[in-house]
Amino acid sequence: MDIRTYTALKKQELKRLASGAMPRPHLVIIQANDDPASDSYIRGKLSDCAEVGFLATHVKLPPTVSQAALLDTVKRYNEDETVTGLIVQMPLPKQIDENAVKLAVDPSKDVDGFHPLSQLKTCTPKGIIDYLKHLGFDFKGKNAVVIGRSNIVGKPMAAMLTSESANVTVLHSKTTPEDMNFYLAHADLICVAVGKKWFISDQILKPSAYIVDVGINREGDKIYGDVQPDRPVAMQTPVPGGVGLLTRLALITNVWEAYNRGV
Repeated sequence: MDIRTYTALKKQELKRLASGAMPRPHLVIIQANDDPASDSYIRGKLSDCAEVGFLATHVKLPPTVSQAALLDTVKRYNEDETVTGLIVQMPLPKQIDENAVKLAVDPSKDVDGFHPLSQLKTCTPKGIIDYLKHLGFDFKGKNAVVIGRSNIVGKPMAAMLTSESANVTVLHSKTTPEDMNFYLAHADLICVAVGKKWFISDQILKPSAYIVDVGINREGDKIYGDVQPDRPVAMQTPVPGGVGLLTRLALITNVWEAYNRGV
């Protein structure tokens, strides 16, 4: 099943489960940047919430906001009992300590899954794992390669794959081309999140491999992934219309889980 069909079905299911819930689940998104990509992501999140019947509030702060003022805003929504989930849209302005903001969000409302005490999983890896399970991918004993070691995707992705009993290898900017090619040739699952157009192109891959392309690379009006399209493999997620939809689905699923924990 392709990702668009899968996410549409899952949202219909979530809408049915949340039908009649009172008070309604409520997501608050705090934004402190003028980033066009963030604007697009937020529009998608607001649309998803409306589609499944959740309330959503977009709080736009100026990019010049002080860290103290941003933390005060986070505190206000932490203490608001009508708020189910709270996220602070990344990236943040340079005067803001990203870690301080992540730690300021109430773990019970941290639907991004960034707080170390959050009971919810980070959205992008969660969305990917859930989709692969839906496709019937068996993680146990499989060779999984994660390219990239960011705190948002790479590291939590590797941790979740390990918990699924996959053999996990994390590759990064210090990995030699020879080692990169070796691990890719033996990989059953490849997750790429490096932010480089067509980083994976002509390497030798298993025909049975699954490729998850997390990359978003903008060139003018076009968006490219980290993997050249149409690799000769069993499954490859598209860009656009791929992992971004899975991430958004995981977010509203986390909102629903947080809501059920709080009632």
